[in-house]
Amino acid sequence: MRAIWKGAVSFGLVNVPVRLYSATENHDLSFHQVRRSDGSRIRYKRVAQADGEEVAYKDIAKAYETDDGKTVVLTDEDLASLPNRSSKEISVEQFVPREQIDPILYDKAYYLEPDAMGAKAYGLLREALRESDRVAVVTVSVRSRMTMAVLRVREDDAAIVLQTLLWPDEIRTSEQLDHLDEVSEPKKDEVAMARMLVDSMSGDFEPEGHVDDFKEAVDALVEKKISGGEVTESPDEEDEADSGEVVDLLAALQRSVDRAKTGRGEGSGGSSSGGTSSAKKSSAGPSSAKKKSSSGTSSSKPKSSGSRSSSKKSSAKDSESKKAG
Repeated sequence: MRAIWKGAVSFGLVNVPVRLYSATENHDLSFHQVRRSDGSRIRYKRVAQADGEEVAYKDIAKAYETDDGKTVVLTDEDLASLPNRSSKEISVEQFVPREQIDPILYDKAYYLEPDAMGAKAYGLLREALRESDRVAVVTVSVRSRMTMAVLRVREDDAAIVLQTLLWPDEIRTSEQLDHLDEVSEPKKDEVAMARMLVDSMSGDFEPEGHVDDFKEAVDALVEKKISGGEVTESPDEEDEADSGEVVDLLAALQRSVDRAKTGRGEGSGGSSSGGTSSAKKSSAGPSSAKKKSSSGTSSSKPKSSGSRSSSKKSSAKDSESKKAG
């Protein structure tokens, strides 16, 4: 894993150098929006609401909208002046009983790993949390925002977990619900029957026994469509360079050559010399393709490569005609 933050945990006079890693990953399914007829990707432009004009990324600023609808533009200088933006310290404020932290406050979880020099102090803090059955309430600046968090130890886990907390004013109250006052008190025999049902369905929680059946069904459906040849090649893939996305130029060139051959009624395999040429190009690796893309020559390269490829084909045909003669 890759560390997203480096700093130190401080409690009392003890300082523990640590690295922070995300403890979770999101497996939510992501679908692209495309035109149904040909699979062309739907792109969105940044436009100003006032006049509909497209706005370049360099001209976009952050703004804060007040409760009464006023807009305050914040510059990079304004944001840089905010306190504790670059804090590299996880400061322990107090140790509290674990059960006093309402789970509704828990937000994002991270693993803390010690640097080599801080391994002993790390182990000391971990055992102190485990033996006391307490969590350490801390403040930390992650992704440029100061937040409240806790340090806790999971059962049979060697790592200390840093879990960010929501601020109290981010928790909605149940008083905002409309129909809670309509809930009546159940009868004693109803409660007894419900308790029996709970007992009959009781057991230990085993997360491995729960699966995301929707994701599995989507994966199976996609594989079925691929094996059946139901794959659409987006007609505007070659224009992705203009969208700021990284494009494999060699693959784009090969697709262009294949399409040109198809237009002339030739096979997609091409001549042996053409196959050797493409193999040599692919051995250049993605680094050379990225260099070409960053140098801003992506629009001119396909033309020159195409002309070289066609000249090779013509020379190959000439040599074949001579042999035939």
